[in-house]
Amino acid sequence: MFYRYHPSPLGPLLLAGDEQGLRLLYMDVHHQHAQEHWQLATNELDDVCQQLDEYFARKREVFDLSLAPQGTPFQQQVWQALLLIPYGRTWTYGEQARHLDNPKAIRAVGKANGANPISIIIPCHRVVGSDGTLIGFGGGIENKLKLLELEGSWLI
Repeated sequence: MFYRYHPSPLGPLLLAGDEQGLRLLYMDVHHQHAQEHWQLATNELDDVCQQLDEYFARKREVFDLSLAPQGTPFQQQVWQALLLIPYGRTWTYGEQARHLDNPKAIRAVGKANGANPISIIIPCHRVVGSDGTLIGFGGGIENKLKLLELEGSWLI
């Protein structure tokens, strides 16, 4: 596994991936650290960094990267559904559960979103509470708000 830290408007991001694709993108680098057996990337994650920079500069709305998040089959389904939420839009947890043809799985969907290992690119920040409130984001509500404002889907 290759890793690198990348600066962003949200603070440093920890990126990690291998030949299958990007496996991790963590915002809270104070609690998430590179593993001892990982290798520092040279140019392996350059494409990810370039696309993130374009996203933060409002020059990219859709990422075109190989993603390889690890999770249960249900988590994989939930994360795939997140990729369908358009830039600049939000879904509620209920809408996401209904999209998965499992309308009673709202809490399970929320838990799976919380386990998303590739934040920003797999856009769990685009999911809000049933009343439109900003809830449930591992990167912190402040960062969720910043991402939604960047995408134009949240106005103060």
